Amino acid sequence: MLPGMFQGRRRPSTMHVPDARAHLVEEEQQKLVDMESVARTAIERVEESGILFVDEIDKIAGREAGTARRQPRGRAAGHPADYRRHDRQHQAWHVRTDHVLFIAAGAFHVSKPSDLIPELQGRFPIRVELDALGPRRVRPHSARARNALIAQYSALLATEGVDLQFTDDAIDRVAELAALVNERMENIGARRLHTVMEKLLDEISFEGPDLSGRSITIDAAYVDRMLADIVKNEDLSRYIL
Repeated sequence: MLPGMFQGRRRPSTMHVPDARAHLVEEEQQKLVDMESVARTAIERVEESGILFVDEIDKIAGREAGTARRQPRGRAAGHPADYRRHDRQHQAWHVRTDHVLFIAAGAFHVSKPSDLIPELQGRFPIRVELDALGPRRVRPHSARARNALIAQYSALLATEGVDLQFTDDAIDRVAELAALVNERMENIGARRLHTVMEKLLDEISFEGPDLSGRSITIDAAYVDRMLADIVKNEDLSRYIL
């Protein structure tokens, strides 16, 4: 009687018979799963064959970050009691990283890999410096790669009934202009294509609902008309591209 008083009232729900059967089967399947065994197996697999990838690791490097780490942490940054409580809750989930493969990437425009704390540097004994993306290497990201930007914009405008097509010379020109802006300003790699494509299709995207049923082909001349002047003007390209 007492347990029923403190557990609260159960709320009845109404569903169709096929849905109810599936719900009951799911509940019974969950009862058959030993979550402790699942957790142990997961930890073992992580320890033996885990891969940890950290992107933009240069954001936590630098001498300014080093001084910030030495400042005392107040209640706003996390009270010591909060960390102890967190440790007690997760003390059974410690993972040994002796055999975990650590991979990281960073631009290191401002800082250097040597600015990382020694504990992190020891995890990355092999370092590889990558070359900047040129037009030839930028092009696949806009055209042939999975989920390429051109395919995304074509699918987006297709929802408005617009058939958007790109010629090969247009794709080449977009890649050339993106690489050129990267050379003149901060080199952000293939990410530059996002802003370039957004500016290129600005008018078409805005007028999309009024262009329903039309087929539009983007060629090199259209790319030059929309982007060439902006690329030449470094002040404009700094804010637009």
